[in-house]
Amino acid sequence: MKQEEFFSSRWALIIATLGIAVGTGNIWRFSRVVAQNGGGSFLIPWVIFLLLWSIPLIIAEFAIGKHTRLGPIGAISKTAGKQFGWMGAFIVFVSTSIMFYYSVVTGWCLRYFYSAISGELFQVRNHLEYWNSFSSSALPFLFHFLAILLCGIVIFRGVTKGIEKVNKILVPSLITILLLLLIRAVTLPNAVEGLKYFFTPDLSALLDYKVWLNALTQNAWDTGAGWGLIMTYAIYMKKKEDISINAALIGFGNNSISLIAGITIFSTVFALSSTEAMIEISKSGPANTGLTFIYLPLLFSKMSASNSINAIFASLFFLALFFAAVSSLLSMVELATRTLIDFGLIRKKAIIFVCGAGIIFGFPSAFDVNVLINQDWVWGVGLILSGAFISFSIIRFGVDKFRTEVINGFGSDIKIGKWYNVLIGIVVPVQAILLIIWWLVSSITWDAEWWNPFHLENAGTVLFQWGVAIIVLFALNKKMVSKTLQE
Repeated sequence: MKQEEFFSSRWALIIATLGIAVGTGNIWRFSRVVAQNGGGSFLIPWVIFLLLWSIPLIIAEFAIGKHTRLGPIGAISKTAGKQFGWMGAFIVFVSTSIMFYYSVVTGWCLRYFYSAISGELFQVRNHLEYWNSFSSSALPFLFHFLAILLCGIVIFRGVTKGIEKVNKILVPSLITILLLLLIRAVTLPNAVEGLKYFFTPDLSALLDYKVWLNALTQNAWDTGAGWGLIMTYAIYMKKKEDISINAALIGFGNNSISLIAGITIFSTVFALSSTEAMIEISKSGPANTGLTFIYLPLLFSKMSASNSINAIFASLFFLALFFAAVSSLLSMVELATRTLIDFGLIRKKAIIFVCGAGIIFGFPSAFDVNVLINQDWVWGVGLILSGAFISFSIIRFGVDKFRTEVINGFGSDIKIGKWYNVLIGIVVPVQAILLIIWWLVSSITWDAEWWNPFHLENAGTVLFQWGVAIIVLFALNKKMVSKTLQE
């Protein structure tokens, strides 16, 4: 199938891909994960994994997508061999499973933006009761439905008129809002205590495997590395587009946004709170929602003596959160849609199918936050396996051949050296293997019910759900590959 649609320019491609990376993971997820994993200590493995995990995989995804012009199933089949198409299907499955509950979180953001801009949020006396009342009603499903519907309409319009046009509005607006919030946050009294907590490491925390596991998972969440999303957008790259510069811009640009969000949130919290309260807050609320949806609204109401000014800053924060969520959700809907297009469906039918599935399978997370907690745990860790599969496919293709012919081929402005062979061929798979083994051994040692597949957050539920997905996809491998490659 000849590729007929492309991003109009490098700027459009970078903005759209940055939209993948910059999501609620940078704001809602990043700050709470930092607070739960040693504050400044977490930033050390987080930066390490950016260089040793995320950027090598972002380069790989750009290169594979541009080279094959196919979604993950066809792309992995062409790169690793037809017998490994199921690995590409697993990548799709992980990202689509995340889409099912991520749309629910997107709906939360939309609801709280409406509450802030209408002034309703500042008439609330107990924000925990307000959250509980909202989350136990039918409203989460309604806003989840609206989020999926909105993304479906954008994806229906295609790459240039839909994805590109919307991200050109969302991403610059998001960055502008975050910078405005940053300036206000760091000028609050006692904000410096938040900065100290955020940037001062406790080296003893680095001996905890959870800090490293969460740092790698958060990096995958943060940057979009290993999701197959960048691989999908790379299908629409022009041949003359460079891969290495784009990857570096996405990786470092994304993590810069996370730092801006972290500084803003920690400065705001510590201006009106303490270290102990921050840690407790980050763990409070269903699905650890306490910081973003329970405590921050309370803080916004105390930012100044003027309720109007407080409403403006709260509205800007939740608007930024919603913009971040939508820009990422768009890429997840496009990934699932592109997979069905590769199977032979026209875009219109593929979008209807994907949106219908998103609405139905997002239903459990919308009505029971425990389902969302479980899915976030299972498929968040699943991104490690997805990244390992991408690395494996390049090893099968030939690491040096991939670097010289695919990455450094036509359109490359900067040639990548042999250091990349070591990172993608050895360091990435070793990281994945060691972290998964470390996690399993620690789970077996410290959790007596590690094997229980019906536990909310343990090794058993992860291995069970991974296992079911892999067995089914492996059994369907030949049919999926044949359909995708049209053989």
